[in-house]
Amino acid sequence: MIREYISAAMSKAHYEILTDDCSYYGDIPGFEGVYANAPTLEECRNLLEEVLEEWLLLSISRDLPIPTVDGLDLKIKETA
Repeated sequence: MIREYISAAMSKAHYEILTDDCSYYGDIPGFEGVYANAPTLEECRNLLEEVLEEWLLLSISRDLPIPTVDGLDLKIKETA
């Protein structure tokens, strides 16, 4: 489930080339604080995915809100 969620979130990522140093910047709309900067697009994608994973773990551990992506929800549900 988490891999499917990460894949869906990464499909929403936005990338651009920064004019000052020609590096790549990427972020995911709706995920505040999840961004990456790297010399190549591939490195930027990989770093962005790593940042997203860490952000998700932190958010889950602190019971912070996590956006629903393509109908996928990572909220922890109470059980009896």
